[in-house]
Amino acid sequence: MSYTGAVKVGGPADVHELADLMISKVAVGPMDNNAYLLRCRATDEQLLIDAAAEPHTLLSLIGDSGIASVVTTHQHGDHWGALREVVDATGARTYAGRYDAEGIPVPTDVPVEDGDTLTVGQVRLTARHLVGHTPGSIALIYDDPHGHPHVFTGDCLFPGGVGNTWNDPEQFASLLDDVSAKLFDQMPDETWVYPGHGSDTTLGAERPHLAEWRARGW
Repeated sequence: MSYTGAVKVGGPADVHELADLMISKVAVGPMDNNAYLLRCRATDEQLLIDAAAEPHTLLSLIGDSGIASVVTTHQHGDHWGALREVVDATGARTYAGRYDAEGIPVPTDVPVEDGDTLTVGQVRLTARHLVGHTPGSIALIYDDPHGHPHVFTGDCLFPGGVGNTWNDPEQFASLLDDVSAKLFDQMPDETWVYPGHGSDTTLGAERPHLAEWRARGW
């Protein structure tokens, strides 16, 4: 079956099979968080994005081969609720945006700056710092050499808009500016977007609405 990205808490993972990378998406916890397991097809090394909740579910997804690293997209508690258990069980190195690391109770081994490269086996990911939902939110971009880019946006971009900025006009403008400049202006419409909650989308599906989002202020 082809990948849709439609998952639900308690249900199976959906797997996006790319030439060099396997992406498994699962929904966990009371806030319907998405967690993403990335596996390099050449080396079988794995990286987890957001150990959000339900450590037993995440560890079952990870399997016996373990993970080398876990990336937390931002400091909100629903995105790191299972981080301690996953790290204790796997010994994975932890990554988070430099300006959110202090808000995550599990120590961050590698503070991530804008433009940093992270690796999972032979696959390279680029981190982009998106300011507004939190001070140090990061997105991870995989520019697939065999196809279009893929971007894991945490709570910074969803179908229908950017993440919550709690009616703060300055933070909203910051987030929309960063998402526009670092995602929409840099990548094509075919770019697949994997958000921190809910369904996937593409940049092409959302691009026509950027001016509408800015006008409405959220």
